[in-house]
This record gives sequence, structure tokens and C-alpha cells, in this order.
Amino acid sequence: MNTTLGTTRTTRTTGTTGTTGLSTIARSAKVETLLVAMAVSTVAVLFAAMALKFDVPKGWVSKTPSSTMRVAEFTLAKVTGDAEDATVTVYFFGGQGGSVQANMDRWIGQMAQPDGKASKDVAKTSTMQTATGLKVSLVDVSGTYVAEVTPGSTERLNKPGFRQIAAVVETPDGPYFVKLTGPAGTVAKWKESLDAFVKSLRVE
Repeated sequence: MNTTLGTTRTTRTTGTTGTTGLSTIARSAKVETLLVAMAVSTVAVLFAAMALKFDVPKGWVSKTPSSTMRVAEFTLAKVTGDAEDATVTVYFFGGQGGSVQANMDRWIGQMAQPDGKASKDVAKTSTMQTATGLKVSLVDVSGTYVAEVTPGSTERLNKPGFRQIAAVVETPDGPYFVKLTGPAGTVAKWKESLDAFVKSLRVE
């Protein structure tokens, strides 16, 4: 009888110890899960706060972006003899926007050549890095600017003597797109400042 009671007591004691151990493990697991969740949340907040930063060159006039897809817009004063100013636009499509090559092809297609040549045969492409190491792919093409009047429109512009320099900037948040478009003479004047602008691009 005593043996039975002793065994029973032993069994109960062991069971109590096991339950306590499991409770401790469960609490530890909950604490660990909470800490991980807090860490992930902190990273998410920091990531969400990251944004494209840049240095605006002297002479660039900032405009209020005309859509939520436009991060920044600038007007660059025309040179004597050109009919209009040039523009610089920075786009971000929430991490979307297509491949680098798809964008290069689209931008090249926005120019037509007076002699009937394919614009891809005269376009100049290059790559560079920003001061913080972001990869940038550029295309530089001149001709008659025949981009859609508005995205998706069947009506197209017809602006001879134009030049467009466009870039895909690869960032941890996804690609940003930079376009300098305007009369060839005016674009040539501002080309050096565009290079400095692109070089300054960074995500902070």
C-alpha cells in the first residue's frame, strides 16, 4: 500500500515538474516570438521610411508633381533658339515598372529619326553607379519626339529636334525612373547637371 502511495506520489511529483517545465518553455517561446515580431516590425517601419533622396542642381526649378507616380518634376530653362524648356521627371511605380531593357526599348521608341533609320541604331546606352553604389542604366537618343500625349493615348506628339536621356535606377525598394526631355540644345546645356543629379541619388 505504501509502495503504491509512494509510487503515486512520485508519479504526481514528476507530472508536476513536467507541467512546470512545459509552462516555462511556453512562456519562453512566447517571449521569443514577441521579440522577433518586434524586430520585424521595427525593420518594416525603417524600410517603409526609406525614400529616394537627391541633390537638386543649381538652376533647376522644382514643380509640384502632377501625379502620385511622379516623385519629383523640374523645369530646365531653354537656351536661345529653342522653343521650349526641358523637363526632368522622376517616377516610381511602387516597385513595378518593367525590366531595364523593356524601358530602354520604350524610351527609344519615343523618338523617330528624320531619315527613317531605327532609333535603336542611333541610341547610346551606358551604365554607371551613384555615389552610394546604386546601379543606373541610361539611354540617350535624339530625333523627333513622338511619345504618347498621355499614357495610353493614340494621339502622339511631334516635336523635331528633341533629345531624351532616361535612366533606370535600381534600389532596394524597386526601380526609379529619371527622364530628361527637351529640345536638343537645351538638353545639351543641362546634361552635366543631370549627371550630377543622378550621381547624387540615394535611398535613406
